[in-house]
Amino acid sequence: MDNLILYSSIVLSLLMAIPLYRAVMGPTVLDRFMGVNSIGTQTTVLLIMIGFLYKRVDMFIDIALAYALLNFIAVLAASRYFHKRKGLTEEMESQDS
Repeated sequence: MDNLILYSSIVLSLLMAIPLYRAVMGPTVLDRFMGVNSIGTQTTVLLIMIGFLYKRVDMFIDIALAYALLNFIAVLAASRYFHKRKGLTEEMESQDS
């Protein structure tokens, strides 16, 4: 069972390159938010898998929940900032035309 979780964790770590590319090279701010949020979600799952590997799931679930909450609040704060700054609405209007 440990080997399955280990290999799944390695595959998940490699799959994090896809949203990382979107977060760095995304053409719009919304694409970058989606990439960062996806990386945060995958990191939460990865933390729980690490907890299974070390047989300390209780400790890593607490860390993963705190990280997920921090990720959620950061994305909300950043999106609110760009919405108030009118960066998101102008960008979306330029894409529509």
